Amino acid sequence: MSTNADYQPEMRKPSQKLKALQKLIGRWRVTGGAEGTISYRWMDGGFFLIQDVDLVQNGAHITGIEIIGHLRPFGEPESPGLMSRFYDNQGNTLDYEYEVSDDDLTIWAGAKGSPAYFKGTFSPDGKVNQGAWTYPGGFGYESTMTKTE
Repeated sequence: MSTNADYQPEMRKPSQKLKALQKLIGRWRVTGGAEGTISYRWMDGGFFLIQDVDLVQNGAHITGIEIIGHLRPFGEPESPGLMSRFYDNQGNTLDYEYEVSDDDLTIWAGAKGSPAYFKGTFSPDGKVNQGAWTYPGGFGYESTMTKTE
């Protein structure tokens, strides 16, 4: 018979995919189709990135929080992709998938490969990310994030 004293917790470390989001840490000014500020910070343990949002888009003031990381349902392995859920002051819960490769940041609305996505490129110093949101039907808008701290 096993006892609680025999239990050894699994020692996990944040994935390299997740660590690649380190370049987002800080406060950013957003301009383009949405205007305002966003900030990113690590949750204790480093397994989740938290984004705080304060933007005006199409005349609506949107505040919210997004939690980004690998999904890991009870008793299952973590998801291969970096998933997120965004909660806003309008009652929406929006799911995204993140990917960082070299100097590019891609955020798919829903799952990877979605026709709705953001793709932006970081400047060599990492203080600017310039890109655009693309939506089905040719809609979308340009967006620039500039690090302020």
